[in-house]
Amino acid sequence: MSNVVSFKKAKQQRNKGQSPLCREGFHKWQVVTANQFDVKQGKLVTAYRCERCGKQKIEAR
Repeated sequence: MSNVVSFKKAKQQRNKGQSPLCREGFHKWQVVTANQFDVKQGKLVTAYRCERCGKQKIEAR
């Protein structure tokens, strides 16, 4: 008999715990006020964290 290899979609396993909205790119951003100044850039930065999945993004102005 031959070995049976099961193939699964990698995308489903990777995003399994996320909200369906977050998987499609519609995050619910909330401002994180802990760090407001970036030492390397010397600018004020705004840090955002998604309430549903925890993903972070930083925006410098």
